[in-house]
Amino acid sequence: MKPDYDLCVIGAGINGAGIARDAAGRGLSVLLVDAQDIAQGTSSASTKLIHGGLRYLEQGEFRLVRESLKEREILLNAAPHIVRPMEFILPHVQGLRPKWVISTGLWLYDHLAGTQKLSRSSAVSLYDSLIGESLQKTCRDGFRYADCWTDDARLVVLNAVDAKARGAEVLTRTACMQMSTHGTNVWYVQLKDLKSGDEFQISAKMVVNAAGPWVRAILEASDLASPATPKVRLVKGSHIVVPRLYDGDHAYIFQQPDKRVVFAIPYEGEYTLIGTTEESYTGDAAKPMISAAEKDYLTTAVNRFFQRAITAKEIVWSYSGVRALYDDGTAEARKVTRDYRLDLDLSYGAPMLSVFGGKLTTYRVLAQHAVDKITGAKNNSGWTAKALLPGGDIPNGDMAAFITKQAKAYSFLPENVLKHYAMCYGTRMDMIMKGAKSLKSMGRDFGSGLFEAEVKYLIDHEFVKMPEDIWWRRTKYGLTLEKKSILALEASWSTYIDGRKEAS
Repeated sequence: MKPDYDLCVIGAGINGAGIARDAAGRGLSVLLVDAQDIAQGTSSASTKLIHGGLRYLEQGEFRLVRESLKEREILLNAAPHIVRPMEFILPHVQGLRPKWVISTGLWLYDHLAGTQKLSRSSAVSLYDSLIGESLQKTCRDGFRYADCWTDDARLVVLNAVDAKARGAEVLTRTACMQMSTHGTNVWYVQLKDLKSGDEFQISAKMVVNAAGPWVRAILEASDLASPATPKVRLVKGSHIVVPRLYDGDHAYIFQQPDKRVVFAIPYEGEYTLIGTTEESYTGDAAKPMISAAEKDYLTTAVNRFFQRAITAKEIVWSYSGVRALYDDGTAEARKVTRDYRLDLDLSYGAPMLSVFGGKLTTYRVLAQHAVDKITGAKNNSGWTAKALLPGGDIPNGDMAAFITKQAKAYSFLPENVLKHYAMCYGTRMDMIMKGAKSLKSMGRDFGSGLFEAEVKYLIDHEFVKMPEDIWWRRTKYGLTLEKKSILALEASWSTYIDGRKEAS
């Protein structure tokens, strides 16, 4: 009997969604499943950077940095609405890395990037410039360089949306309970719908295990792990969000006495995002929480540089994620490699590929290598290097011109709503606006710019099943929505979800 799918991908984080998209684009029938929402785990809890990883140069990870910088350019072209250039300011700190070390590192960073859209690094004066006016007077000089920012959760969602558009099936809140070949050359995967409690079985020629922190647990639950199976190192990273600490669209990268770096990044207009911490983790990977010590570390880290000191009381939101890194035996969490390992097991007759490690920036090339490896073929390999992500078909990637054009087309939209739609959905914002001639025609206004039209779009086209999927992963309305608005949407949720189905 013919299997239900060519490929079943377990885990709808950035790696799993990227693999499902790549495989579907090569003509494979694909099922993507996740026990939670898309990007509910690690992939929505990053520092939200598409970057080479400047600090990885110190660890000798030259191949990883070069690959990351190449991917940075690819993603900037593929999704200009959610991947944007950002200038980073690195104040020099006496007694830490000498200027010549930083200057050499930045030269190498530029050199590894090759000819790209982003500006080259340079030395800067902070004492008498606008980029230094919010810093303490001891910050007299430093460096500037360019990288990119992204909305990490939306990057994952867009990969899943594109996978579905290319024929993949996507099931969220559906857990993998067990896998077996039953002595055949086909995988039988037992799945459970966590909302209804129903269990069912599918069959697939191949399986990719991209479950992140649960990659080994998935194998162990089905007695598929062996002494040769790679181990996972869980590392928790936490971030805090505070009211905006400085003017400007630039970010800061602050060196710390422990040789780590902490970023301060403009976030959602009115806030500053600060992160990240790094510490080994042994708790429940589904429920990481920031500790008081981490809050103290991050507030202390930025207080060393900004004129205005902050306290933990000013934190308006915090989030933590657990990175599932390939365990290379390194003692310190900050030194564990961010590179990935693809473990192909053919001993069961049907191919099983498990993904260990990886980072947000390199997900696309990881996916390409994963599909090459599990299929044993390179037909149409690399197609994603030139393909746009949904909504990314912005003429010349010029977001300013696109926003101006959309402002004329939808003149009744408030400026904040227009920019939100453009920078979240790109050209797909027209799907939200279909038939709308006024704010009233967009349905109920829940406040903070959230209209019923957007809610319906997210349910129909972006796999939303619960209100929290909207305000913490598809958007960040959770930062600004009043409690009464949240309760209002929750109270009316069944009227939106019942009878609707995803139709991307």
